[in-house]
Parts: sequence; C-alpha cells; structure tokens
Amino acid sequence: MIRNANSSDKSQVLKFCQNTFSWGDYVEHVWDYWLNEGLLFVYEKQLPVGICHAFFSKNQIWIEGIRVDSNFRKQKIASELVSHVESIGQKNNALFSFMLIDIENSISLSMAKSLKYHILETWHFYSLEPKKNSNFDIIFAKSLDDSICSHYVKSWRWLPIDNTIMSELIKQNKIIQSKINGEISTAILSYSEHFDNTLIVTLFSGSEKTSLQIILFLQNFAIENNCNRIQILTKEKLFDLEFLDHKLSFHLLRKNLD
Repeated sequence: MIRNANSSDKSQVLKFCQNTFSWGDYVEHVWDYWLNEGLLFVYEKQLPVGICHAFFSKNQIWIEGIRVDSNFRKQKIASELVSHVESIGQKNNALFSFMLIDIENSISLSMAKSLKYHILETWHFYSLEPKKNSNFDIIFAKSLDDSICSHYVKSWRWLPIDNTIMSELIKQNKIIQSKINGEISTAILSYSEHFDNTLIVTLFSGSEKTSLQIILFLQNFAIENNCNRIQILTKEKLFDLEFLDHKLSFHLLRKNLD
C-alpha cells in the first residue's frame, strides 16, 4: 500500500537508507524538508519498506529519493511508487516527469526504462575546493541563451528556467559568464536548501579557458561567502585540476506524461 509519509515513519525508513551509496545516504538530512514540502510517499507492508519524494515545478514533476528495503527488492515497489507519483503529476497537468540516476546504477536504469523513461542528457558532478583567488575574468550576465540553458540545478533538482526565474537570477547576480575569443561559459549559482554553506553551480562550459575563469571565480566567491562546499553540475567533462574532483556521473531521464 502506498500512502503519504508521516513523521513517525522516519526511524523505520532510515534503517534501510544507510548504505545506498559508497559514502552512505542523504535521506536522514532531507527527510524533514521533504515531509514539510509534501509529496513524500511510503510503500507499506505492515512497516514502511519503500519511499519516494516528488516536487512540482511549472509543467514538470521531479522524482527523487527512491529507496526500497533490500529485503523487499524485485517486487516492483520502486516502479509502483514512481507510477503513483506520475498519476498525481497527470492530475495536476504536469507534462513531463524527470529523475536522475547514477550511470552505473543498472537496476534503477532498467526500472526507469521499463516505465518508458529515456535518457535526455548525461551530467557530471564535480566537487571544487574553495580558495582565495583574484585573477579571474568574469561578468554578471544580463541574459541567458535558453537553447543552451533551459534548466538549472537547485538542491539537486533540474528546474525549468522561465522569464521570472531568469529575472530573479539576473537581479541577484547569480548568472556568471566568461567570454574569451568568442567562446562563452555560463554558470548559474544557487545555495543548497538542505545543506548549510553549500554552493551548487550549474555550469555550461563553452571552452576550457572560459570554464577555468569561472572556476577561479567560484573558489573565491565561496571563500568570501563562507561556503565550505562547492558542487558543480555540468554536461561537459571538465579538465584535470588538483582542486577539482570528479565524483559521479548521472543520466537525466525524462518521460512525457501527456
């Protein structure tokens, strides 16, 4: 049975959200946020054995945090949770459903494929070390090329950029660009809503030189704004730098709901 989660589910759920990734899991840190946002679901068999969270933005629904107790795998619990969220999305006129899956997670990718999701893009996650710099050449952009920058990452959700969001980002100086020899790299800055002092950056890399200018700026920006973590999400593979660490690569998957 699928139902809305409640606060008393937390301890039981966290028992099977311990070692999802090599470093552990983040569900314990976001559970309370998700509960407050709503659209947090549990799959119950006497006790909760699966969870899934969803988030609406414009005409899309973002699906995240799919977890199933290892003792209850291969029972299509994840598929049922996703289908449940999709049906809510359709009732609320969502046209698309999105999710993010590690490129090495063949089981989840197979599940998504069986539900008619297709790989839209592949993204790479880099961790960048904050550092004092002064020698960088960037501008605060006053517009965006929406053919390149249709979405940006906010708290690990790929959200559509419309005119309202673009105006807000421009006003807050959150769109950074570097232009060298006609080549442009663009970065969109946001702060994590779930983790303190964490800067999340969506980078659209036009060249190695322009991306390096943005990276130098980001390091310095983090120092000046007391950020101890910089997370960069980009479709391009970035160059090797001692202070830039490639963590994971993900497929961004999409399904048409209409």
